[in-house]
Amino acid sequence: MSHSRAAIILAAGQGTRMKSKTVKVLHSVGGRPMLDWSVDLARKSGADRIVTVYGAHSPAVKTAAEALGTQTALQDPPKGTGHAVLAAREALADVEGAAIVLYADTPLITPQTVAKVFAALEDGASVAVLGFEPEDPAAYGRLITDGAGNLDRIVEYKDASEAERAVRLVNSGVLAAPAPLLLELLAEVGNDNANGEYYLTDVVGLARGRGLKAVVVKADPGEVLGVNSRGDLAGAEAAFQARMRKQAMADGVTLIAPETVFFSHDTQIARDVIVEPNVVFGPGVTIGEDAVIHAFSHLEGASVAQGASVGPYARLRPGAELGAGAKVGNFVEVKKSQLGEGAKVSHLTYIGDASIGANANIGAGTITCNYDGYDKHRTVVGEGAFIGSNTCLVAPVTVGAGAFTGTGTIVTENVEADALALARTPMTTKSGWAARFRAAKEARKAKKESL
Repeated sequence: MSHSRAAIILAAGQGTRMKSKTVKVLHSVGGRPMLDWSVDLARKSGADRIVTVYGAHSPAVKTAAEALGTQTALQDPPKGTGHAVLAAREALADVEGAAIVLYADTPLITPQTVAKVFAALEDGASVAVLGFEPEDPAAYGRLITDGAGNLDRIVEYKDASEAERAVRLVNSGVLAAPAPLLLELLAEVGNDNANGEYYLTDVVGLARGRGLKAVVVKADPGEVLGVNSRGDLAGAEAAFQARMRKQAMADGVTLIAPETVFFSHDTQIARDVIVEPNVVFGPGVTIGEDAVIHAFSHLEGASVAQGASVGPYARLRPGAELGAGAKVGNFVEVKKSQLGEGAKVSHLTYIGDASIGANANIGAGTITCNYDGYDKHRTVVGEGAFIGSNTCLVAPVTVGAGAFTGTGTIVTENVEADALALARTPMTTKSGWAARFRAAKEARKAKKESL
């Protein structure tokens, strides 16, 4: 079976400038490893064959890439980008259509941009290169075009003349060509250059030498940020967050202080949601229309239904599900629990492994005691129940619909519907005890001071 389109993801770099035990391409942007971004881009761009090229120093990349469903190819030893693509030669043998080279440390390229690269091939180019014009071209390879606007060659900075270094159009590294042609040209690439490496970029000159057409597709510089250091990683994160904030507001979300709100790659927020300052959305969050996320809240793996309210200073952990109109207030933590429509947990409370019925009210200081040191247990609170302040719900336990618990109650047994559960030590008052206590303490203190 032949494949119509392929992507080769280069992920064999050493990443030494990251100064990390974690392989560079497994560091995250937007709550998602950079390798995952590249694989997702390849799939969204129509590649039905994806090959990740890894190095001998990073078996973790091979493991991660195969877990994502890609094939893998080993580049050992590393001898440049052209050599890296050739490491995927066997995996590309049956690909008759176009192949694109992507980079696992360049996470922000969009499918729309890649579509333009493939479109250039469909329009008659034999090689298409993604280029951009940064504010500072620095040490990027230069894209040298002819008078007709065609790409003539790519010159690495170390090998460029002063005139060539003055060119502002630079190479992102992304390159596409028909797979058979790409492999054929790479077989002709030599290593007579400053680094003694086999450059992928040399295929442009080789193609032109055959009279084939090569073109440049321009990208927004913000899309092609490569990550080689922690500073670069922070820059890519900032670019991603700026993109997400802009898109959220364009989609009808109110961000009161956009620069203080942080998103993940999969954050979904419906229109007419209000997000106050200093909110963090971890992976796996969905927010329904008309919800309000108040300041200083942190959400991850949670869903918030229409008209619900979260925070300020709330934490929704994975598995938190808020029904329509539900309220989670300040200093409340919810984990792996469902709050029914209109349920209220207004302040100073932990709800874990629980189901809270519609319109139930959970008083301040309530705790679901869900963990016995070995296993987690579930708490169920029925519709319309009223849980008094400082109640401890010792799971597994059920409080029936409409039931009440008195303030300070420790609930260790099921409570039937519409009942009142009380579990308190009777209050006793000892007249004059406080005065006698103070007098005894003062006398003891005076005795010590006189010694």
